[in-house]
Amino acid sequence: MICRFCPRKCGIEREKANGFCQMPEKFKIARASLHFWEEPCISGSNGSGAVFFSGCNLKCVYCQNYEISRDNKGMEVSRERLVEIFENLVLQGAENINLVNPTHYAPMLAGVLKEWKSPVPVVYNSSGYESVETLKMLDGLIDIYLPDFKYIRNDKAERYSGAADYPEIAKAALEEMYRQTGKAVFEGNMMKKGMVIRHLILPQNTNSSLRIVDYVSEHFEKAYLSLMAQYVPCTNLENYKEINRTITKREYDKVVNYAVSKGLERLFVQELSSADDKYIPLFDFSGVI
Repeated sequence: MICRFCPRKCGIEREKANGFCQMPEKFKIARASLHFWEEPCISGSNGSGAVFFSGCNLKCVYCQNYEISRDNKGMEVSRERLVEIFENLVLQGAENINLVNPTHYAPMLAGVLKEWKSPVPVVYNSSGYESVETLKMLDGLIDIYLPDFKYIRNDKAERYSGAADYPEIAKAALEEMYRQTGKAVFEGNMMKKGMVIRHLILPQNTNSSLRIVDYVSEHFEKAYLSLMAQYVPCTNLENYKEINRTITKREYDKVVNYAVSKGLERLFVQELSSADDKYIPLFDFSGVI
């Protein structure tokens, strides 16, 4: 398989070599378990069935899941074993199947989801750095898109993720996700179909966050926006001193208050106490072995 499925377009034959994401063609995952720390409409009371894929096509310098996204910790599993993992999560009462960082496996996942019909919603939980052409392969297979919208400035995207084209790529990807899901559908408090756009607020970057609020309010009025306060520096950020701390209450309130002033009603917010590494999952192969 010659891999050009993400915006990096490595052109690597993954059966023989690894591209930017550092992943083989076979699925590689580090954890599959009930996860209770997503937005309330995703986690619910039973937990989201989160499957954490190893590798990443973005590799942000501050990534909280660096063990799997940058260090590539994980275990290879077959298609058949992946389906068993999905089914085990459903049996445990998972509210949904939550594909965490699945971008570099999207075409293979499309093949699996065409054959295995999930009895619960399927969530595509990604960085937002997606190819529209690849997303179209998932049309009709994904119920809920849960993308990040990390940056609206090219210089920030380059500095923190080595992807100067992230803003343009993410905007197009969000448009395609929005086209596929349309207006959100709920049963009780649980989302069954729709899109939640996540934005992680970085220290000393609130002006960029305000511009993202503007863009979301202007282009995705039927989507939900999740303003995340959970940033905690987990990696060596000696060369990125401006983000080598958690955000302040003043910074978070500035962004949230601005979103409210814009009239955004479909809005999720977090407590500042969420900025704690105790909420980072243990990538100990739970549910995989």
